[in-house]
Parts: sequence; structure tokens; C-alpha cells
Amino acid sequence: MREFITTLIMVGIMLAYAVPGFLLVRVRAVKPESIPAFSKVLMYVCQPALTLYSFNKADFSKALGINLLIFLGIITAAQLLFIGGFYLLFHKRMDDVRYRITTVATTLSNCSFLGVPLLEAIFPDSNNVAVYSMMYFLSMNLLGWTLVSAIITRDKKYISVKKICLNPATLSVAVSLPFFLTGFKIAPQNGQLLGQIETMINILGKMTTPLCMLVLGMRLATIRLKSLFTHWMPYLAVGVNQLVFPLVVLGLLTLLPIDAELKWCMFIMCACPVAAVVQNYAEILGEGQDIAANTVLLGTMLSIATLPVLALLL
Repeated sequence: MREFITTLIMVGIMLAYAVPGFLLVRVRAVKPESIPAFSKVLMYVCQPALTLYSFNKADFSKALGINLLIFLGIITAAQLLFIGGFYLLFHKRMDDVRYRITTVATTLSNCSFLGVPLLEAIFPDSNNVAVYSMMYFLSMNLLGWTLVSAIITRDKKYISVKKICLNPATLSVAVSLPFFLTGFKIAPQNGQLLGQIETMINILGKMTTPLCMLVLGMRLATIRLKSLFTHWMPYLAVGVNQLVFPLVVLGLLTLLPIDAELKWCMFIMCACPVAAVVQNYAEILGEGQDIAANTVLLGTMLSIATLPVLALLL
């Protein structure tokens, strides 16, 4: 029951963050055409800082390193399976951007923007849960900057080694790994300057959740509320993403001899609402912004019911 209450409170707070963004656009303090700029700040500044924060918090061990690689392999395979399945299901309708957005939204999860604070609240005594979420986010972004971008734009140029290596998620992990593997902490005990850098990283990293919800609130202010609830596609994406996908993954994990913390961390992250990066990619790529915003907003609102209920399985 503690997990139910914790997730309910966390999702409620996250939804509250969207209100200022909504009001800023409605009172015309922020213009709709400025929304993609906020998305870029989120993707290129705050998310890399969250990655550094998560790796800096964890303590490396051989067992943890193996578990992280196992985690990365399993979640990547699961996402490819679902994205590939829905791509085949909708392949004759891919001229419509709504089907392309729905295909990727059935799988991508808000595993870092919401996942990190949620996991830290559910597992307060573990320093490893945040770094598990970074493995999920790394996997999701490796797919996002390549396969997902190619699906949304229908342009194969995104399927390249360059896109895999040169994206914010991969680069931030590459910067974090040497510190993580050597056990060196960006912390006050290693120097006053490093202490100030740690403070900066922590602040920027913890901005991800409020900023992503501000962006969602801004986009909500630009669309008709009726369209948020009247089209079937967002409901399909949300239902698969927030119920079917996490339960299928949990079923597979129960068959594998893996660490319990790894299993439950992956399950909770899979149960998180449709990823805000679905909207961010749509904003940055300039296609399907409305359907992406509808799906992410609907998923976030419905997660106040789906996420606490699934958390009861803990």
C-alpha cells in the first residue's frame, strides 16, 4: 500500500507542474512557436545532467555492472519487439503521421523524467535505482534518435552509426562512465569546485520533471481539449504502453534468474506513462506534434490510476 500512495502522490505532483505551462501560453506570455526551444533545453541540457546525477549517486561493483548490461539488453529487446510489431500492424497506413506517432508511443516510457524521482521514493535505501533508469533511458534514446526518428519522419538517414554515437543520451553516458567505473565522485569531499559542480548538476538534473511537464502544459494550451479524449489512437497507445507492455515485460522477467531489484525497477519504469520524449521528438522533428501531445497528456493523466494500481504488484 505504501507504493500505491507514493506513486499516487508523485503522479499528482507531476500533473500539477503542467499548470504553469498551460497558463503561460493561454495568457500569451509564451508563444506556441517557442515550445520547441523548451524541448531542446530539456533534451540537450537537463537530461544529460540527470544522467550525470544518476551515475554519480550509484556505487560501481562487478555485480551491478553485469546487471546494468543485462538490463540494457532486455529492455532494448522488449522495445524493439513492440515497436516492430506495431510497425508491421500499421505499415499500410504509415502515410498518416498519427499512426507513426502511435507506433512509437506504445513503447517509449517516461522512465527518467518521472522514473528517477519515483524509484527514489519507492526504494529510498538504494543508490542503484537511478542508474537503472539511465540504462532504460539510454536504450530508449538509442532507438529514439535512430529508429523512432526514422519512423516519425519516414527518412532512413536517421539510421546511422553517427546518430547512435552522437546524441545527448550516449554522450552523457560516455562522460559519466569513467567516474562511475573508477568510483570517483563529483562531490564536496573531493574539492570545493567539484562540490559546486555537483550542486549545479543536481539542480539541472532535477529540473527534468518540472520542465517536461511545463512543456506538456504549454502544448495542451494550443490544442482543443475535445480532441484529447475523442480519438481512439491515444487510448490505444496509452493502454498498450501503460498496461500491456509492463505486464508482458514482468511476465518475461519472472522467467529469468535475475536480481529482484533489477526486475522491479524495470517493471516500474515500464509502467510509467507515455514518454515525454515522444512529444519532444515530434517538436524537434516538426511532425505529429498534436497527436504526440495528446497521447503524452492522456497517458500522464491516466497514469494517476494505472501506475499506482500496477505498483501494488510490488
